[in-house]
Amino acid sequence: MDLESVKKYLEKGSSSSVDGLPPRFLEPLVMGSLSVDHIEHGRVICSMKIPSRLLNSGNSLHGGATAALVDVVGSAAICSVGYSAGNTGVSVEINVSYLDAAYVDEEIEIEAKALRVGKAVAVISVEFRKKKTGKIFAQGRHTKYLAITSKM
Repeated sequence: MDLESVKKYLEKGSSSSVDGLPPRFLEPLVMGSLSVDHIEHGRVICSMKIPSRLLNSGNSLHGGATAALVDVVGSAAICSVGYSAGNTGVSVEINVSYLDAAYVDEEIEIEAKALRVGKAVAVISVEFRKKKTGKIFAQGRHTKYLAITSKM
C-alpha cells in the first residue's frame, strides 16, 4: 500500500460526522448489549449477544471493542470491592490476548476478577468465553491507578 492510500485510510471518517456524536458515546456503544449475570466482591460476570455494530472488517468482534469491554467490565470489578463508579482510577495498562474469533449474534460471557485492589493500584483479569462451548477467545489484564483520597 502506498503512503497516500494509508493516509486516506486513516482519514476516511469525516470530522463533521464524528463531532456530531454525543459526549461519552463509546461506553453506551460497547455496553448496549451487556447484561450482568453475577456480581460478588471482586468478581463480575456479564453476558452479551455480539451486535453487528461491534464487528471488524472480518465480521468478528472488533479488538478495540474487546479492549473497551476489558476496561468497563474490569472497572466494575473494582466497584464491587467498594469503590464508587466515578472513582475507579485511570488506566495505566490494558493488554488483550486474542485467542479466537467471536461472531455476530454469538452469546459470550465476560468474567472480570480483581486480582489486587490496593491503596494506589488495582489489577484486574478479564476472560471472554463463548457461552455455547465455554472456550476462551480473549484474555485481558487491566492495571489502574487509584487516586489516593485526602485524609484531611
